[in-house]
Amino acid sequence: MSGPNKPGTGEFAEIERLFRPLTGGAPGAFDLLDDAAVVPQRPGFDLVVTKDAVVEGVHVPQGEAPDRIAQKLLRVNLSDLAAKGAEPFACFLAVAWPTGFGPAEREAFASGLGEDLRAFGVDLLGGDTVVTPGPFWASLTALGWVPAGRMVRRAGAKPGNILWVSGVIGDGALGLAAVRGEVEDADGYLAARYRRPTPRLDLREMLRTAATAAADVSDGLVADAGHIAAASGVRVAIDLDRLPLSPAARRWLDGQPDRDQALLTLATGGDDYEIICTGRAGETLAGCTAIGEVLAGEGLEVRCDGMQLDPGAGGWRHL
Repeated sequence: MSGPNKPGTGEFAEIERLFRPLTGGAPGAFDLLDDAAVVPQRPGFDLVVTKDAVVEGVHVPQGEAPDRIAQKLLRVNLSDLAAKGAEPFACFLAVAWPTGFGPAEREAFASGLGEDLRAFGVDLLGGDTVVTPGPFWASLTALGWVPAGRMVRRAGAKPGNILWVSGVIGDGALGLAAVRGEVEDADGYLAARYRRPTPRLDLREMLRTAATAAADVSDGLVADAGHIAAASGVRVAIDLDRLPLSPAARRWLDGQPDRDQALLTLATGGDDYEIICTGRAGETLAGCTAIGEVLAGEGLEVRCDGMQLDPGAGGWRHL
């Protein structure tokens, strides 16, 4: 991480104070005193690299607490690694402090990031800090190891495969609504699911062993199933009646006048950071629920109560 000021003052002093402790003493980070890092090699493993960004007012609500932004930034990147069957070990950070984002806010961001880096066993190897007139934004590049040749790609689904999803779906979309005050969330469960998603790193060995294709559910389950269909050159059919839902999501669903459209809302809302994957017929993917199948052809087929629904875009799109 580097900047225009003399060592010991300004940006360099802040990097030393806020971010050097987050390196975990990794030799290749050089205490963040250099303009580059060295990533060690691991014989028998491939290096998996992913990158995601968060922009205030787009990916997180305006005025979101800095520590929450930092933790979501890390976790969405680790979710990508989880979907590849990779074990995370390091990251690079670029952050743009907006005007008015003072020392307390910057310290909170670093503190939240450090808490999660330690929890997930990840070291910060470098990056950059800049200032901006706004809004706040940050980008993180995450690195992970996977046994050579065993990264789980989006391509690989075959006709006859079963479509699976981990955990529960819809809490992310409802959590954002709860943060906005649009959905009742007395115990804070939904807001927490949106703000601090849990990357499914616990599934990486199962994915490497049993999944034929996989992606994380970030844009929306329907959209991310569509990514698998497009990469694999197949048609993916989803049965919304089979979606695994949390008790909070079921309570919300029971209060909706149009059940089919409500299920579609949960399946397209995004921010769940679960894993959608395909596997061979006859195999069970532990920790996952079967929600559809892979067919010959192309595109998506979304079904509910035996009827096909129009999923629209299927989820979040920037452009």
